[in-house]
Amino acid sequence: KPPTVYPSHHRWYRHWRNRTLAQQITISTEANKLEGAIVLAHQHRSPIALTVRHSRRQSKSKSHQHHQRPPQPHNQTARPATATVTMSAPQMSQKDAEAAISSESNADDFKDALEDDVGGEGTFQVTQEELTLIRAELASEFPEDFTYLSDAYILSVASKPYSKDPTVRRPIEYSLEKLTSVMKWREEEGAPEMAELIDLANGPETAPEAVEDPEKLAKAQTMVTALNYGSMYWHGFTKDGRPILWLRTNRKAWYPDVDAEVNALIVMADIGIKNMPKGVTDFVCISDSSYPPPPNPTFMIKMLKALVRGYPDRLQLLLSAPVSSIVQFVMNLLLPLMPGRLANKVVLLDLEGVQENLKDLLFHGENDIPKFFGGPNDHDKYYPEESYCSNKGKGNLKFDYYGMVERLEASKKEFEASKK
Repeated sequence: KPPTVYPSHHRWYRHWRNRTLAQQITISTEANKLEGAIVLAHQHRSPIALTVRHSRRQSKSKSHQHHQRPPQPHNQTARPATATVTMSAPQMSQKDAEAAISSESNADDFKDALEDDVGGEGTFQVTQEELTLIRAELASEFPEDFTYLSDAYILSVASKPYSKDPTVRRPIEYSLEKLTSVMKWREEEGAPEMAELIDLANGPETAPEAVEDPEKLAKAQTMVTALNYGSMYWHGFTKDGRPILWLRTNRKAWYPDVDAEVNALIVMADIGIKNMPKGVTDFVCISDSSYPPPPNPTFMIKMLKALVRGYPDRLQLLLSAPVSSIVQFVMNLLLPLMPGRLANKVVLLDLEGVQENLKDLLFHGENDIPKFFGGPNDHDKYYPEESYCSNKGKGNLKFDYYGMVERLEASKKEFEASKK
């Protein structure tokens, strides 16, 4: 278990993480802490050029001299070493980023999903017979996964205005096509089996399934590695019963395994959807956007594609605080690509603003506000940083996935009991 010199709340740690664009940080530290600083830097995937200059060490230019430095007395305190850590994030101009985003977002299926945007809410009636027809078609084509879509969600999709004529409801055939597209995306991405991958990664590498399918094991392990950062988890509900997905951007990897991150999003989104109270079809996302990693166009577009293609109309609100230059940079790139109904759900706030919003939003009001937003609720008690976690089983899972699911189920029961 690597030593942790600077915890996340420490001012030096925050100072270190905040220098995302080619800046130098000189950390004077005791020699026995230097290893921890190096491990911490490596853990967060930052490109590092490390030079250790010890005051007792002779320079290379004097290494040819034959005299020796007299030994220090045993009672003399060793002078501290000085480590110069140079971190450089990829410098990306707005033009370069837009070009990268454009190259990633040219797929027809992504464009189709974005163009299917009416901007209105579902206000048209859907009969029970029509609902039964849609259900039967989905059950016939996707017999193992059709129950993933609740009746409430199917009705919310089918009742929306038609994109070609917003004055009328979508034809049933059109709604069925959209729902079928979601289910096909899930099939292509392997979404129904994602939860099983966590069980596989949590077990030993000598398990029969792991030995028989090493590629599946590798996929499971990389996805679990993405979960282990603790940068994404479900915790609690809103006052109207929407589960809350919390994001901690300061825990994100600088250079993410994009496919593993998308798989982690899929397995997390499905858990939230599975634990929605009856009649609820969407969730809320709240992001602690302190010290985010440098923008990664491939990562951003693939996450947006997953949200638009795999989880249309699932995000009810995204609150992000505090506002930083990196967050603004990312949003300026992504907002033009988002459907209007999705872009309007993104709200950027300062710390004071997010506190006021959370009081009205969270199920227990002010008592549910996490410490990283100035409230009393300690999320780190359940979802600490990876360096404070131990393996849950015989595999590489450290994130408390199973505990998260149990707590979410308990919170759902608490909400439902309050409505009786």
